[in-house]
Amino acid sequence: MEIVFGLIGGLGLFLYGMTIMSTGLQKVAGNKLKSIISMLTSNRFMAVLVGAVTTMIVQSSSATTVMTVGFVNAGIMTLAQAIGVIMGANIGTTVTAQIISFKIDPYASIIVGISVGVWLFSNNRRIKQIAEVFIGFGVLFLGMRFMGDALQPLGKYESFKNILVSFGEHRFLGIFAGLVITAVLQSSSASTGVLLALASQGLIPISSGLPILFGINIGTTITAVFSSIGASRTAKRAAAVHVLFNIFGTIIFVVLLQKPLYRIITTIDPGTTAHAVSRQIANAHAIFNITNTIIMMPFSGTFVYLTDKLVSGKEEVVEGIKYIDDRMLGTPPIALVNAMNETLHMGNMAKISLESSIEAIFDRDQSKIDETLRIEQIINGMEKEISIYLVKLSNTNISIENRETVDGLFNTINDIERVGDHAENLVELAQVLIDNQLAFSDPAIDELKCMSELVLRSYTDALVALESIDGELAMKVLEMERRTDYLERTLRENHIGRLSSGQCIPGSGIVFVDIISNLERIADHSSNIALAVIDKIKAVK
Repeated sequence: MEIVFGLIGGLGLFLYGMTIMSTGLQKVAGNKLKSIISMLTSNRFMAVLVGAVTTMIVQSSSATTVMTVGFVNAGIMTLAQAIGVIMGANIGTTVTAQIISFKIDPYASIIVGISVGVWLFSNNRRIKQIAEVFIGFGVLFLGMRFMGDALQPLGKYESFKNILVSFGEHRFLGIFAGLVITAVLQSSSASTGVLLALASQGLIPISSGLPILFGINIGTTITAVFSSIGASRTAKRAAAVHVLFNIFGTIIFVVLLQKPLYRIITTIDPGTTAHAVSRQIANAHAIFNITNTIIMMPFSGTFVYLTDKLVSGKEEVVEGIKYIDDRMLGTPPIALVNAMNETLHMGNMAKISLESSIEAIFDRDQSKIDETLRIEQIINGMEKEISIYLVKLSNTNISIENRETVDGLFNTINDIERVGDHAENLVELAQVLIDNQLAFSDPAIDELKCMSELVLRSYTDALVALESIDGELAMKVLEMERRTDYLERTLRENHIGRLSSGQCIPGSGIVFVDIISNLERIADHSSNIALAVIDKIKAVK
């Protein structure tokens, strides 16, 4: 039991250290991680590079692949782009294996000690973030030391060593073992860490290590498969690409390239010592994934074709939530980008609702009324789901700047939801006009058109300012809000004059006042959105 407890404790430290290091790297990368994702093009090589670099930052190919499935599900990334990112993720994860294969664990304690000291006593946020990376780095190696120490007694048991040796003699048994371990741990880096811990104690030869390593590469696809459950058909196809890519790669190496791979890694690090075997496993991991990518990249189109045949069903047209996805919460900077995109999407839905409500008033169109009411229900649902997502995001380990952005989004989605409510009020007034066959005078119609055009432009510009963080445009929205206030007062006075002169009947007049009141409130919410943009710009400065 002591061995089991020691192994579990060491593995826990290893995973915790990797989490701390990943979180620190994401904080250090900050907006650069967003920029890396935005570099995606149809260029396969660029997609592979994005996948590799992202995985180096988040320290998990599974996390990158799950994130990729989320992007595909949201329609942000095409399947062709996803294939390149998945290939790159497999390459990026080999960096972790390379790091932990070096004999750094004797220095782990001093690395943690110095880094914690820097983290505690530094007031520089950037330095604290870098220190956090090194704390995770050191804890990771402490975990490796714990695992190695826990496994050391197993060297006395010949039966255990014979089991490990048998994985080399029965390769598919070794592949299955690697697959199962990775499926249970849900981390190829953790499985590779256990494998390297065994190698560091001289418990496993390279002949057994290679099949287990191949199985680990297949097992890492399980996370993406689970993640794709309930996602769109294209997202399921992205997960299927990951599975096919790693299975085909394993078949190629087991059948054709295992002996050349063995010769290469034993030439780079000759010998059968524990350290040599650790280095051989790490190098095999890198060579396998790089070679696999080079071989498979020309066949990206074939993967698209195969997954189209394997994953049945049709794409569903989904209204409402489009971008936010719990898969992204593991990478808060990306999750925040998606939350912003979803907010803008909600804002555009409210814009459609507002346009439809204005048309319903002027055209007395029942179908526009029904459409506005339908969209309003979607907007209400979106506001609730985005709020829940923002709460989850705020509970992750995000930077102070990003936390302030999240807080601002809570207010913005509330303003957008209120715009939808006012659009609903407007179509209810349109319904009153239709049901009671009320009419406006020509001057009243002209005034309503003037005010509604100004309010619609104000709201549209507020959304554009929010998307581009355009301070100058946000200031123009504030000016339009002031003009709207003045216009609303002027129209009220004109309305009273028409009532006095008999140009307007009281029934129509009441509806007229309610319409301009709702339009003025929409301009207020547009102004609130613009003020949030200005506040964000001031905070950055």
